[in-house]
Amino acid sequence: MDIKISSNARDIAKRVGKKGKELSDSVKLALSRTAQAGVNIIEDRTAEGRGYKGGKFAEYNPVYAAFRRSKGRGEIPDLQFTGKMLGSMTTRANGRQAEIFFSRATESKKAAMNDKKRPFFGFSQQEEKKLGEIFFRNLK
Repeated sequence: MDIKISSNARDIAKRVGKKGKELSDSVKLALSRTAQAGVNIIEDRTAEGRGYKGGKFAEYNPVYAAFRRSKGRGEIPDLQFTGKMLGSMTTRANGRQAEIFFSRATESKKAAMNDKKRPFFGFSQQEEKKLGEIFFRNLK
C-alpha cells in the first residue's frame, strides 16, 4: 500500500510566516509594555526615596538640602527637582529585547551621576519577578 501526501509548500510557508510574525508582534508588544511597567516601578520607587538595592537614599548634603528648601522643595531625597531627569526616561522594544533609557543626553549624564550615590536605575529580584509576570501576562 502506497500513501501519497501532497502539500502546497508555499501555502504552508506563508502560514508559518504569518504565525511567526504574529508571535513576533506579540513578543514586541509584551516587551514594550513590560519596559513601560519598569519605568513606572523606577519612578514610583524613586518618588518614595528608595533605591533598587533596598533602603532609603543617602541624605542630601546640608548645603543642597538648604538650597532645595529655599526653592520650596522637600528634603527627602527623591531625585526630582524639576522632574526633567525622570521625565526623560523612555523605552523602546523590538522582537528580542526592550530598553529603558533617557532621551536627552544631559538628563542621561545627570542620571548616571545620581545613580552612583543613590542607585535607582535598576531592579531588585522581586521587581524583576514582577516584570516577568507582566511580560507573560501580555503575551497573546
